[in-house]
Amino acid sequence: MSNKTNKSFTKRVKVTKNGKLKVRRPGFNHFNAKQSRSTQLAGKRSADLQISKKALHQNLPHHNV
Repeated sequence: MSNKTNKSFTKRVKVTKNGKLKVRRPGFNHFNAKQSRSTQLAGKRSADLQISKKALHQNLPHHNV
């Protein structure tokens, strides 16, 4: 029996063509008016996700990295 893909994980992660995982930085949904402009813009950029191969294959079993 094969593992199922964790759908909530796949919705939060984008896999690039080279196999890198990109995620959105947490904490930038609302209440950004008091932050400096550079902090606001930093929240728009995606971050690289550091995850072990074992955890990756548990969440994305059909993904080859």
